[in-house]
Amino acid sequence: MNKLIFRKLSYDILLFFLLSSVAITAIIWVIQGVNLLDIVSEQGHDFKVYFIYSILNIPKIFSKILIFAYFLTLFVIISRYQDNNEILVFWTNGIKKITFINFIAKFSFFFMLLQLSLNLYIVPHTQNLAQEYLKNSSIEFFPKLLKEKKFSRIMQNITIFVQEYDENEILKGIYIKERLKTNEDKIIIAKKGELIKSNNGFIFKLTDGTITNLDIKGNFNLGFKETIYDLTKFNSITRKEKKLNETETSLLIYCLERFLDKRKDSQQRCGKENKFLLKDIYEEIFKRAINPAYIVFLSLVSSLIILKPKIINLQNYFKIFLFFFGFSIILFSELSYKFISKSAFTEVLSIFLPIIFVIIFYFYILLKSKFRISYL
Repeated sequence: MNKLIFRKLSYDILLFFLLSSVAITAIIWVIQGVNLLDIVSEQGHDFKVYFIYSILNIPKIFSKILIFAYFLTLFVIISRYQDNNEILVFWTNGIKKITFINFIAKFSFFFMLLQLSLNLYIVPHTQNLAQEYLKNSSIEFFPKLLKEKKFSRIMQNITIFVQEYDENEILKGIYIKERLKTNEDKIIIAKKGELIKSNNGFIFKLTDGTITNLDIKGNFNLGFKETIYDLTKFNSITRKEKKLNETETSLLIYCLERFLDKRKDSQQRCGKENKFLLKDIYEEIFKRAINPAYIVFLSLVSSLIILKPKIINLQNYFKIFLFFFGFSIILFSELSYKFISKSAFTEVLSIFLPIIFVIIFYFYILLKSKFRISYL
């Protein structure tokens, strides 16, 4: 009978968590999707690239809201059981309060492992995959990004100015400046031009113009009646460098092991071309590996709902206090990485604080629930 009761509780928790996390993730994803529209409007990628890129951001969003969604789930489910007197089913079947709390705490380890999997492997991989996909995608909407009488820098090392863009997609008064090297530029001026789609991107078919090469030695001019200017060799202005949150955990751990004694150094770098500061690497590993431990602590906070005050008038205030206390812990967990760069004491304390919180809170619950060793 007890197994069926706990199975029902597990089902309710999982169902509510699934619904709430999907709803919150979807809302954030839609809002973020609006902000990502510049992939199309400014960088010229098509909607397929935009959609795939935004889809690959879902694991990151889910990872960010998981701890709050789980805390909210426990808080709502336990409150509902108590308000509807469903919690009495546990007590009338001989289930002790500490047994109930132990089940919630053990159940939370699944969500902690889920969060760790997301933080350590899935999110860095999908974030890197999204950026690589965007970086290697062609600019399908390039013609739409050229504005009349405006300088457009859609691709790296190239600036384009168009005087007029008529209904037949013929460009007039074209100015192109290409950065070849440091202190070396190529300037192309043409009366007319036409953008032609090729397999790899776009090419400019230019007529009646001049090509000028500029360097520190002077300049060289060349006139032409018709020429082809290949735009496929240029990359878009999409970011090429990998960010820290897109870097695989194994590389970050390698850097930390290699320079463990300099982990708080704000000058020393590691990684490809030494681009990541060790201090930032240390903080990133902390956020990925330590923060999920707060999930277990939050499960104990939610479980305190069953230990309601004896004074009836204080019961609603007690729930409000627990909710804001749990929410404060979530905020604290997101900011706790800042303390590891301080003294050795605060560093060690920050690392073990989730475990300390769990132990202290668990002993408090044991006292409040009139614990006996036979209940375990």
